[in-house]
Amino acid sequence: MTGELPTERASEAPFRSDVSRHVWETKYRYRDSRDGGDRTIADSWRRIALALSAVETRDQDLWERRFFDILKGFKFLPGGRILAGAGTGRNVTLFNCFVMGTIEDSMEGIFRALHEGAITMQQGGGVGYDFSTVRPRGTRARGVGAIASGPVSFMAVWDAMCETILSTGARRGAMMGTLRCDHPDIEEFVSAKQLPGALRHFNLSIQVTDAFMDAVRRDAEWDLAFPDIAGSESGEAILRDWPGYGEPVRCRVHRRLRARTLWEKILRATYDHAEPGVLFIDRINRFNNLWYRERITATNPCGEIPLPPYGACDLGS
Repeated sequence: MTGELPTERASEAPFRSDVSRHVWETKYRYRDSRDGGDRTIADSWRRIALALSAVETRDQDLWERRFFDILKGFKFLPGGRILAGAGTGRNVTLFNCFVMGTIEDSMEGIFRALHEGAITMQQGGGVGYDFSTVRPRGTRARGVGAIASGPVSFMAVWDAMCETILSTGARRGAMMGTLRCDHPDIEEFVSAKQLPGALRHFNLSIQVTDAFMDAVRRDAEWDLAFPDIAGSESGEAILRDWPGYGEPVRCRVHRRLRARTLWEKILRATYDHAEPGVLFIDRINRFNNLWYRERITATNPCGEIPLPPYGACDLGS
């Protein structure tokens, strides 16, 4: 059936500009030393149509032609990972972007999350993470007696990983990092990308809650806190919803600051450096159709779509 699909002579390629052809040539054209791969854009459409129809249990020829017809002439354009990976036989993802799982606050958990992100990026996916579960800088890791270096320091490890994986391929890596507005390291997060070369593979966004915006309006004090599950930390304790927990958890207040002071720092950083962005996280969760069974705390790398842990987006236009 594949041989009966329409063909396209190179001289009739439907590219309206040289840059369009260049994008196809460098990012989406499949090359294979055995059969030559995609000689024309029609070959790319045919490859994708064949791969997509292969999962059908019946009428595969019919579905192949239908898929080819909507791809032909760019009537429908699948996401880049589908264009580049479908039908190639490569071990790659056909989803564009992911929000990864909750990062466990332990050395094993942190590097397990790093490993998951590295494999996902190696196979072509962009990743988003909520780093709010990583304990703040200066707190003690009681199991080993060490002092924690905080989420921003570990984000630098992710940044180096992304740079390393980028060096093995042609596609620029992309990541999103988010942090709660009440995490004790939020001010460090706000200014994290102001140093030259820092976290340059990350986009950053702050999870801004309704309670914080109310405190800004009232010019009230704002508690910066972190879970104290063992109940062994001294100081004032409050209950907070926190990622990774199904119900409000006991948190220790590390310090307080004026909500407007933090908000003005965020606005100044965004004005001067275009980072970080803001996620009005309570509104996001209210508008989520699955609000009753999942909690969103991060987005895909460029912020187009909020997703739950291990959520993925499959793009098309």
